[in-house]
Amino acid sequence: MSRIGNKPIDVPSGVKVSVDGAEVKVEGKSTLAMPLPPYVSVEMKDGKVLVHQAAENRQASAMQGLTRSLINNMIIGVSQGFKKELQIVGVGYKATLAGSKLTLALGYSHPIVYEVPKEIKLTIAENKILVEGCDKQLVGEVAAQIRRFRPPEPYKGKGIRYVDERIILKEGKSVG
Repeated sequence: MSRIGNKPIDVPSGVKVSVDGAEVKVEGKSTLAMPLPPYVSVEMKDGKVLVHQAAENRQASAMQGLTRSLINNMIIGVSQGFKKELQIVGVGYKATLAGSKLTLALGYSHPIVYEVPKEIKLTIAENKILVEGCDKQLVGEVAAQIRRFRPPEPYKGKGIRYVDERIILKEGKSVG
């Protein structure tokens, strides 16, 4: 029995949730839509979203919890938004933003140019990159792709890391 899936989702003011057939649409600051997975049905009742199982089996229970979490993230995304903050550590490492192209100088022989998706808003201040958007999955994926260009190395800690990430530094060689 899914415990998370049975909890109703409160819909804040300014957010409109509509269920039409096999799709859930959430509108607020922007619009997000999601197709419903099998074994699940969604209904609106008294300003709350309820997710029900279509069958009584293990897969239906898993899909109920998953669907409830995804709809909850969509509601939070269109009302508040999601953000991830990255930090660039290293001498000469820098980032510049021109339109929808992020250019990174990360110690390679060439600059790295990353095309930012139109649903994502990037802000660069000093050595920090702020990734903001309504879609939680897309915000996390863009932040992970940027981090992948130069992950933090274990000896000096240079590279791109999340602001709250802890890097455990190795000691290095010791002579004699």
